[in-house]
Amino acid sequence: MKIFQREQRSLFGEILDWMLTPLMLLLPVALALTWLVAQSIAGKPFDRALEYNVRVLAQLIGVQDQHVQFNLPQPAREILRADDSDLIYYQVLGPRGELLSGERDFPAPPRNESPPPLDPQLRDVHLRDAELRGLDVRVAYLWVHLDLPGDPVALVQVAETREKRSVLATEIIKGVLLPQLVLLPLAVLLVWLALVRGIKPLSQLEERIRARKPDDLSPLDDHAVPLEVAPLVSSVNDLLTRLKDSIATQKRFLADAAHQLKTPLAGLRMQADLAQREGGSADELKQSLQQIGRSSIRATHTVNQLLALARAESSGATIAREPCDLAQITIDAVHDSLPRALEGHIDLGYDGAQPGAPGVTIGGNPTLLKEMIRNLLDNAINYTPSSPQTAGVITARVLADPFGHVLILQVEDSGPGIPEAERELVFQPFYRALGTNVDGSGLGLPIVLEIARQHGASITLEDARPGQPAPGTLVSLRFLTEPQAAGGT
Repeated sequence: MKIFQREQRSLFGEILDWMLTPLMLLLPVALALTWLVAQSIAGKPFDRALEYNVRVLAQLIGVQDQHVQFNLPQPAREILRADDSDLIYYQVLGPRGELLSGERDFPAPPRNESPPPLDPQLRDVHLRDAELRGLDVRVAYLWVHLDLPGDPVALVQVAETREKRSVLATEIIKGVLLPQLVLLPLAVLLVWLALVRGIKPLSQLEERIRARKPDDLSPLDDHAVPLEVAPLVSSVNDLLTRLKDSIATQKRFLADAAHQLKTPLAGLRMQADLAQREGGSADELKQSLQQIGRSSIRATHTVNQLLALARAESSGATIAREPCDLAQITIDAVHDSLPRALEGHIDLGYDGAQPGAPGVTIGGNPTLLKEMIRNLLDNAINYTPSSPQTAGVITARVLADPFGHVLILQVEDSGPGIPEAERELVFQPFYRALGTNVDGSGLGLPIVLEIARQHGASITLEDARPGQPAPGTLVSLRFLTEPQAAGGT
């Protein structure tokens, strides 16, 4: 149960609800407890008065000539009955239950209660609640031992209605609860003000964030906020740092992409201008058109690589996985790249585990895996020198270890290799090894790295033939084929 109901959750409202709701729920409980305590407190002085009256009446019982007598003077009788608010009744019974004085229809003591033995310490006044003539009364009674043979006892009872007790209890409750009811709104106001002051640092933090410029991604000051809010500010600072890095990467990526596309587009425009110049021969026009075609192919390849990298990066944790036969995917990628390899006089082949062999299945996305292998093969074809006299060699292989739950994909070429100092740099977008005149976009290996990362694979670069003039490059990707990975998700 909430006192302040809101459509949208508010921290201020939540704290206020949890503070005021118990307070409101405890108010009836406090009222009931106060009533009980007030009744107990209000009854004590009147109980003592009843006990006194019983003892006074008990002293008026006497024995004369073996007969029990009770003599109540008229003034004492009038004083006993004189009360403006309550009625007082009394009864005195002899040893045989005969009425010596007082009211005949007086309620008797409980049946299971017997007169106490002759012991001065046990001559106590007893109190009980009863009903007399339709009125609730408080009764005090005392067993009086008589100086007669057989130790007979007489019974003295005094009853009083409860009007004065109720009035006094009501006055006590008023004296206790009225100040509380007056202080309750003040307490609510103080709680409200305390909460407003307590969440003021959050409002100040909100104002500082709103006052920031759109391009201001600097960390927030976590020392100017309460200790409980510091973890939230730290998380926001971490998010801002990652967002700043992401924006910087995007800006750098767009700048590099624009730079890479500017060259083929400029070539296209220049060749188009040359083709349109006056006095040009048919051979020159044909040559310009050929250059336009090559620039168009280069621009198309760059755009496709950019789209492939964007697609690989956007897949992230939402990659659709299924059981993939890496050997079959590699063979298909080799067949797709074979025409381009034959055009460049390159011997391209496959070696290793066959499709369907144990341990060649991993959980992954077949489209992304094929894109990864195709980029490895394209990169090897681009950087492997070849001629009709000396053909370059490129080998793709898949090595499976079903017992060690490891699957390795390798692409080996006979090119000039990658210097060790540049092996980390080649995975950066648009980076190309120095000293090469290869016409490429520099996006192949970054695409390979991103897809390998999404499939939990590690990648290494090393010389295929260390110590040789042309050491070549051996790219190795290591996949884990644990049962949960092989089953896909």
